[in-house]
This record gives sequence, C-alpha cells and structure tokens, in this order.
Amino acid sequence: MEGRLVTASPEPGSLPRARQGAEPQRLLTTLLGDYWFWRQEHLPSAALVALLEEFGITATSARAALRRVAARGLLESSRTGRTTAYGLPPRASDVIVAHARRLLTFGATTPRWDGRWTVVTFSVPEDQRDTRRALRDGLRLLHFGMVFDAVWVSPHDRTDDVVELVRRLGVRGTVVFRARTVADDDLDPVPHRAFDIAGLRERYLRFIDAHRPVAERLAAGGPSPAEALLLRTAIMTDWRVFPTLDPDLPAELLPAGWPRDEARRLCVRIYDSLGESAERRFREILAEFDPGLAELAAHHTFAQVSALKSPAVRRHTSFDETTDRDRLDLLAGGRGDGRRDQR
Repeated sequence: MEGRLVTASPEPGSLPRARQGAEPQRLLTTLLGDYWFWRQEHLPSAALVALLEEFGITATSARAALRRVAARGLLESSRTGRTTAYGLPPRASDVIVAHARRLLTFGATTPRWDGRWTVVTFSVPEDQRDTRRALRDGLRLLHFGMVFDAVWVSPHDRTDDVVELVRRLGVRGTVVFRARTVADDDLDPVPHRAFDIAGLRERYLRFIDAHRPVAERLAAGGPSPAEALLLRTAIMTDWRVFPTLDPDLPAELLPAGWPRDEARRLCVRIYDSLGESAERRFREILAEFDPGLAELAAHHTFAQVSALKSPAVRRHTSFDETTDRDRLDLLAGGRGDGRRDQR
C-alpha cells in the first residue's frame, strides 16, 4: 500500500458553501449554453424574460432569476440607454468550454479499473468545523465516497487532485493512499458503502422513462420549433445533473445492466435531432427584440462540443466556485435528505 502524508502550510481560502438554485436559473443557463455558447454579445433582458416565459415562468420570476444569476457571477449586466442586457463574463470562456465539454462527453466511455482505490483519511480538530466541512465538500466534488466519517475513497487515481485541494484549504495531517481491497466477502462491499449506486440507477431509469416517448414521437415526425425548444431544453436540463451525481465508477464495480449507456444514447438522439428546429424558435424570440443578435444564435451537437479542446492548465476561478456551489446543492439533494454536512 502506497501512502502520501500531506502537511499543507496554512493558506487562506475555503470551498464556498452551497446555495439553493431556482429552476428558472437552471433553465436560463441551459438556454444560454445551448444557443449562445461562447458569445460575448449581451442579450436584452426583455428577450431573456420572453425566453423563460416559453417555459411557463412568469415575467417577475424570470427577472428575479436574471438578477440572481448575475449576482452569482455567472452573467454580467450592461446598459444602453434604458435597455438592460446580460452576457457572459469576459474571462469565463475557458471555464465554460471546460464545463460544456465535460457535460457532453460524460458517459461516452466507462473507465477501466486497475483494482486500486484512492483512500483519503484526515483528522481535523473540532474547533475547525468550517475547514472540515470544506474538505468534505471538496472530496464530494472530486466524486469521493464516504466509507467512514474520515475515510473517503475513489476508484480513480485522484491523488494529485486531493493534494491540491488540501493545500488550497490549508488542511494539515491528511493522508492519501493508493490501496487494494484485501477482503470484503463477509463485509459490506466498499462501492455500496461509499456510493448510492441503487439511487443513481433509479434516477437513470426515471430519465429514460421520461424522455423515451419523445424519441418515439421523433420517429413519426418532427415537432414544431416552439415544442422542439421545450423538449430539447428539458432533456439537457435533466442530463446536466448526471456528471455531478454519477461518480463514473469502473465497469467492474457496476451491477449488470447499468442504464447509463441507454440514457446517454437517448439524450444524444433527442438533443442533436431537435437542434435546428429549437434554434429557429430561439431566434424568433430574440428577433422580436434585436434581429441582428438573433442572426448570431446557433445550436451545437454532442460531437461538436466534444471536439473542443479544453485548456490544459487553468486556475480555480470565482466562476468555478459558483458552479461548485450549485454542484454541492445537487449532491446534497441527491443524497435524499437535502441537508448539508454541518459537523
């Protein structure tokens, strides 16, 4: 068994605490990611409100969602005369490309396993509860599962990621091992102790049941542009939770008949086939407020985003911290109790 003792020098900084995200905010970020990907031009707030109204969101709730997304740093606002507009932060391109590529490549392959676990153990004093919570949050974001209170595992080699995390948080006394399971024939298997495999399987099956009728309808004929926008946004909004909830376990650790492949195939088929028609509706709505901007809207496919190159090295930004808060909210809800770890 190999081990690394991590004794970090105290450095300021901690992982941000999660916030509850509203459904209009998720719809808004999905729409911008799908049709305004990597564009720097700002869109009139009235146009964005009209887009959300397509999904049954009231104008009041839509405007509130815009303000909240901007307050969280995911959008920035500008004014031209009496017109308020919103767009992506100027230095967010690398982050957005990385997140989009992760979202649309997730599940394309199932990793192979070398039979070893990355094991993290730690002891944080009682008077440093915030630091302990931040460390646990960071491990969750790295897709570690908890075996015991201070023993966390991943079947992937996350050693360098953990070292970077504890140094960024200034945590002392963390030990990182690469180890093999010796025996668990008469014990609870590690994967089932550390990860909610049954709950995740059920979530994939619900995804398939919800969206399979759409695929069947597509075989009979395409929907209208307005319906295509609704259906395409719905499936992407549902799919985007899986890269956060799914620890991407190796095939050797998954039960037979794992439904992720079927769910992904369904998502790719619906998302890609509805792209042109949904884009048409997005342009129609935007053209009511700015025909010139409407001409710039464009959709993309799974393959197109997967082919983009993510930056090899980039620092952890405030944009990342905001998305980390969203992911932690989702993970808290995915555990079924909706509560954050307060110990």
